Amino acid sequence: MSENTGTRAVTLRGLRPGDLGWVTWRHAVSYHAALGWDFSYEALVAKIAASYGEEHDPARENAWIAELDGEPVGSIFCVKADRPGDVAQLRLLLLEEKARGLGIGQLLVDACLDFARKAGYREMVLWTVAGLAASRHLYVKAGFEIESERPERLFGDDVVAQWWHLDL
Repeated sequence: MSENTGTRAVTLRGLRPGDLGWVTWRHAVSYHAALGWDFSYEALVAKIAASYGEEHDPARENAWIAELDGEPVGSIFCVKADRPGDVAQLRLLLLEEKARGLGIGQLLVDACLDFARKAGYREMVLWTVAGLAASRHLYVKAGFEIESERPERLFGDDVVAQWWHLDL
């Protein structure tokens, strides 16, 4: 899928070799720079990416890399949630700072939701932490609502962990 934002070319594409490493690296570096998160966050992202690479079901799971002018600037994954029933989980949404405000985050979320619906999921959930305003904006705009939240000590930080839910 390609779009043109002014004179800049935006493309959403499937994963290629090296992308799981890129997703892990960019999440780790970005969240450390923005929030000071430690290696435990990188380890979590690496586990999610490795699990997708080793076990994903192409009929029920997918992932995308967003490119801006041919350079990777974002990611999103749609996977089967670890819940009973037809529940998908949105995972590993990331958009580089330089790509924000161009509608790329919305394209990523829309691709994930469209795939989940076509794959037959009835619900989608996501896990995040409070305070991430840019992603929260995308989730609310898509219709997600907070299902539960609680304070936790994660990634070397005190956070409020949140589960969000959307009926598809």
